[in-house]
Amino acid sequence: MLYPMPEDLVVPASEIFDLPTIRAALLAAADDDATETSVRAAAVRILSQASKDGRDAIAAGFAKRPHAAFPTTEAYAWLTDCVVRLVFELATTRLHPKGGKPAGEKLTVLAVGGYGRGEMAPFSDVDLLFLTPNKITAWAESVIESMLYIFWDLKLKVGHASRTIKDCLRLGAEDYTIRTAMLETRFVTGHEPLARKLESRLQNELFKGSERAFVNAKLAERAQRLKKQGLRYVVEPNVKEGKGGLRDLQSLYWITKYIHHTDDVQTLVNLGVFRREEYTTFMRAEEFLWATRCHLHLCSGRAVEQLTFDMQVEVAEAMGYSDRGGRRAVEWFMQDYFRHATAVGDLTRIFLTALEAEHQKDAPLLQRMFKRPPKVREGYQIVHNRLALTDPTAFMSDKLNMLRIFEEGLRTGLLLHPDAMRLIKANLHLIDDDMRNNKEARRIFIDLLLKHGNPERSLRRMNELGVLGTFIPEFEPIVAMMQFNMYHAYTVDEHTIQCIATLSSIEHGDLVEELPVASTILREGVNRKVLYIALMLHDIGKGRDEDHSALGALISRKVAPRLGLTKPECATVEWLIRYHLLMSDMAQKRDIADPRTVRDFAKAVQTRERLDLLTVLTVCDIRGVGPGTWNNWKATLLRALYRQTRRALEDGLEALNRENRGAEAKKALREALDGWDQKDLRAETARHYDPYWQGLHVTAHVVFAGLLKNISNDEIRIDIHPDDDRDATRVCFALADHPGIFSRLAGALSLVGANVVDARTFTSKDGYATAAFWIQDMDGSPFEQSRLPRLRDMIGKTLKGEVKPREAIHAKLKFKKRERAFSVPTSITFDNEGSEIYTIIEVDTRDRPGLLYDLTRTLSESNVYIASAVIATYGEQVVDTFYVKDMFGLKFYTPSKQKTLDRRMRAAIEEGKQRARDNE
Repeated sequence: MLYPMPEDLVVPASEIFDLPTIRAALLAAADDDATETSVRAAAVRILSQASKDGRDAIAAGFAKRPHAAFPTTEAYAWLTDCVVRLVFELATTRLHPKGGKPAGEKLTVLAVGGYGRGEMAPFSDVDLLFLTPNKITAWAESVIESMLYIFWDLKLKVGHASRTIKDCLRLGAEDYTIRTAMLETRFVTGHEPLARKLESRLQNELFKGSERAFVNAKLAERAQRLKKQGLRYVVEPNVKEGKGGLRDLQSLYWITKYIHHTDDVQTLVNLGVFRREEYTTFMRAEEFLWATRCHLHLCSGRAVEQLTFDMQVEVAEAMGYSDRGGRRAVEWFMQDYFRHATAVGDLTRIFLTALEAEHQKDAPLLQRMFKRPPKVREGYQIVHNRLALTDPTAFMSDKLNMLRIFEEGLRTGLLLHPDAMRLIKANLHLIDDDMRNNKEARRIFIDLLLKHGNPERSLRRMNELGVLGTFIPEFEPIVAMMQFNMYHAYTVDEHTIQCIATLSSIEHGDLVEELPVASTILREGVNRKVLYIALMLHDIGKGRDEDHSALGALISRKVAPRLGLTKPECATVEWLIRYHLLMSDMAQKRDIADPRTVRDFAKAVQTRERLDLLTVLTVCDIRGVGPGTWNNWKATLLRALYRQTRRALEDGLEALNRENRGAEAKKALREALDGWDQKDLRAETARHYDPYWQGLHVTAHVVFAGLLKNISNDEIRIDIHPDDDRDATRVCFALADHPGIFSRLAGALSLVGANVVDARTFTSKDGYATAAFWIQDMDGSPFEQSRLPRLRDMIGKTLKGEVKPREAIHAKLKFKKRERAFSVPTSITFDNEGSEIYTIIEVDTRDRPGLLYDLTRTLSESNVYIASAVIATYGEQVVDTFYVKDMFGLKFYTPSKQKTLDRRMRAAIEEGKQRARDNE
């Protein structure tokens, strides 16, 4: 029997699988004298080559038409059909012919799951159901066994079940996963009447009358899946299971088929469930997601579903994206991905919410008696506990209602009814300049942010429906915009909403313990309108060639007045956006123990009002980057910078005088060492230079006093202690000073997998080095107590010369696979104004293990004295800042010296990169 060849494939069917020729070759190999083993071996050989050729042909056709997903998925399904049919034919006619078997010996092979829908990615599983009329016979068992052996030898990932119709009905009644699989059965080969009988009995005895239960089960399943995958659009999405992914589409197909007995979504247009434009949007999104999944499989060479960073680059290239407009191809691709995923999520939510309402039972009588629904304003009604419209025509007669409904939703606490959401989305064109400049529209929008206490909910829904980007057109380009780095966990628009959600939580007093300074600032009072609008617009300039802070400030000149802010408020918003990274940079990239750092920051901020606003904005901005980005280390730095700057603004910049701080530090140490002999105490306070006293907290001074007491020249004393306030482990060293000590210590720490986040080193007047390093493990946490002995041992071996850091680090240096796609240009700057004593060298480059060691070793070999290092990590990017002097204690003013150091550090960076590539 020959099977018909489909016409609409990515390449002609005959180029994918020459069915007559391959069938003839199989039958020729299975002559009467051949053994079962030889027949199977020949079948595997012939079908392996045919499948490979077919897959190569599909992949080649897909490469020429990289967005033609539907013909591609159908081609893979048809190729699989051909293999299954020929294997079945071989098993039933040559390996296990019926001969004189009774007529009841019937066997049907059905495709289920995605294969059943005729949708297959390059490495999708092949899910099969072997169906028999009654209890499986020995003949059917032999056929199935032989088929499976051949499939396994062909390296197919086969999921299979052998059942009778009665089994299918019983198991489908017990398990909704099995029932869903039964819903997608498709006859492939064998006894076709048996397949039709199963379809009929499933419909009449299992599906019919259980629509409500099935819908509820699928809704619960989707909610559980999204809870596991995440309710937000994350930057490394799962194409299949993530929010707005293919599983959302499949859920819709399942429910459509279950209720309306069809798997054609266009039927939903005829039934009035979808509008024509919604159907078009849906189909475009489906084809894009399937194209993405197919390219993902082909690029990785296996069945992977998560778009990791490395795969994003390859898939973007395969789909024909290119760099333009100051953005990488991968960023354009991912923005399209998230826009399509948002469309899927939006339309799926509308469809499922409507079904939920349609199949929802009324609440129990007692519950309805005691839980009164909120009162809604005229023009609204509550339908299935959602805010619905009484008259859509009247609603649309005033376009301001497209904003008012979100205000009513917040006021009542009700979610919007799907019909209302669809009406808004279909009429976005009504939001024009007249509406944007309307005084009442401004009032409504500002109230959504400031008045009702939950701006995140309204902003997210407005964003998903397209209202936010239409009402503020300048916001639209950052909708679904992905930043291709490991630092930001969300798209730019979602990051903005997360920031505003954090601000609202602080205002409600939910984060007092975590954020005491920001909570106090808001409790004491700031201009809330300025703060919310500044957060709303702080990243609005992203995605262009220009600096996004400067561009965002310019954009705010148009947007802020349009939203009704006064001239002084507009000026403050513009300043906050222009300098929204200033406080974060100062705290994380500069030594805030240096009085010059605080003095320069205070001069930039100028007023207490700006300091308060910028502090809260900075906290919200960092927390909105992603889970785990905010930690005690960043909190400690920002609090210290805020308090010192506030003191400087209130008491004058002279409050930052070095001598004053040194005297205060010595006084604090005397109080802490109350039991010490006065002679020892005087010796300790006299042995250190001024930078030592201003650069460390009294707790570190106490530790070093103990380490240095009665120390000899050949001793290396170490104190390792968790610094819980900073989410780090503090390692203090005391030993005789010698050149390169900073580099050797950094190397020792790198060898035990420590990330250095801050470091200070000082030389005492009597020739001892005191060095403090704050380190974290690879997860950004303090080192566990159990790992401290190994840490101490490795440090000792390195300082004694028993272990050579450079050789040991470079031997195991390599980038993780998902991180290889990142390329961070190296930037090295020399600043002689940021510190009174030191030259500040800032190295902005690609992070990797051992980088700090390589840089400090290079500086040490160049006779550079390193006083301190501040390390700020942003995903794959790192900024290492060094406070240095030359061997004569002078700054590096000479351009030639700066160029020499620049060249040597770049060489060390490139050498490490090359070593990492060589080790892959």
